[in-house]
Amino acid sequence: MQGPSRKIDKYREILARDVVRKRWLSERSSMRTLLSVFSISLLSILGGCKERKSTMLTRDACSLISKEEVESVQEAPMNETKSNERSDGVFRVSQCFYTATEFSKSVNLALIQKDPDHRASRSPKEFWKKKFGRYSGDEKERAKVEKETEHKEREESVPPKKIDGIGEEAFWARNRFGGILYVLKGDAFLSISLGGTDAEATKLEKSKALAQKALRRL
Repeated sequence: MQGPSRKIDKYREILARDVVRKRWLSERSSMRTLLSVFSISLLSILGGCKERKSTMLTRDACSLISKEEVESVQEAPMNETKSNERSDGVFRVSQCFYTATEFSKSVNLALIQKDPDHRASRSPKEFWKKKFGRYSGDEKERAKVEKETEHKEREESVPPKKIDGIGEEAFWARNRFGGILYVLKGDAFLSISLGGTDAEATKLEKSKALAQKALRRL
């Protein structure tokens, strides 16, 4: 006949086994959950990489002109570059903002390319032709077009000026800050705008110098 102490020891042994069993089942369940979460995460990462394969075909605007090159042309120190990319479902726009120590001298560069993630019916080159095509003729033709469209385009009180000798085609669009230089190359185009108090002619020359550097890497 077992004494009270042996019964207590037996009860403790059974209780200990039950605790160990429950802990093992809990750990096993936790491991399954962890493996499940890891698998889902891995699939998400692989899926994301697969989706991003095509986007890697596009270029980052900040890779086209270095901070030091902007400093040299703009004759002002630049603190940093800020990259931004967006898509409107037709074009992918990569922007690089070169932040100057004297903020008003900052520079903005944008690269407009076809979005490889969307099959659009219109390419950047076709958009270019629609936007600037009527200004692409000789001086007489451009003067005629400007006169005919003057009353229709009040927002473009000063039509863009064709700039020769850079890219496949280029235009300078004047604004109250000086202007923006647009340059076409292949099925993509650039836009460059400079801050500062330089005269319009100086900003145009600086914009051309920066565009030439960007085009060599595009």
